[in-house]
Amino acid sequence: MKIPVRHIEEDKTVPMYITNISCKPAGIFKGTMVVSMRPVPESLVLKAVQVTSRYASVHGGSVHIGIPAKIGIKDIQKPDFGDSVKIKNGEIPVFWACGVTPQVAVMKAKPDICITHTPCHMFTSDILNEELAII
Repeated sequence: MKIPVRHIEEDKTVPMYITNISCKPAGIFKGTMVVSMRPVPESLVLKAVQVTSRYASVHGGSVHIGIPAKIGIKDIQKPDFGDSVKIKNGEIPVFWACGVTPQVAVMKAKPDICITHTPCHMFTSDILNEELAII
């Protein structure tokens, strides 16, 4: 059985949330982690974690599984970035570290200039997924 990717199924931008998970400060840049969420059928959560954990140099394995409030998310239906997606019965919200984390740190630091990306419009290269896998 394939792991569903709800935001793609619904033609939406992945939901992203600012959490209470502290990041290590770097100079003027500090803040908390932003996570993306994908609802995963309970029977496939372990598989999703195993598959994504192989790619530590990209998003890697999940950082939280289950209760959103434990990582500071007040309302799962109101993401800070992206779009809300349907969470079906029997699905569990699974959260991954998100590339928007540094953007939030930049917004707090307010440097004179910064060049970055837009959520869901990430860096593209000719490196194959197989080359990124650690297992």
